[in-house]
Amino acid sequence: MSENKLLDLSFEFAVAIVNLVDGVTAPKSSYMVDQVARAGTSVGANIHEAQYAQSKKDFVSKLEIALKESNETSYWLKLMHETKRIDEQTYRHTEKLCDNIRRLLIASCKTAKENEK
Repeated sequence: MSENKLLDLSFEFAVAIVNLVDGVTAPKSSYMVDQVARAGTSVGANIHEAQYAQSKKDFVSKLEIALKESNETSYWLKLMHETKRIDEQTYRHTEKLCDNIRRLLIASCKTAKENEK
């Protein structure tokens, strides 16, 4: 594990999302699968992109985008669980990862904004 917990966790989350998407076999689920795949993998992509931000403002902006994407992912996960596209264990695991990332993102944004002042 690297020194950046948020980077590591976001990559673990992306892997979980890819595995979740690959495991969905329910018919007529492609629109939900596409949405959760896009939003879920976007979280880590934005966090990784933030590491090379051009400024503190750009850094915070990318983390805030990742936060929005994690909220959207949580919505799609809940919808997929409630409509029986994913099982309870898969839902709980991926939602827990998503929640942990959200907490770290909120704290990181808050700290970065305070340091900017």
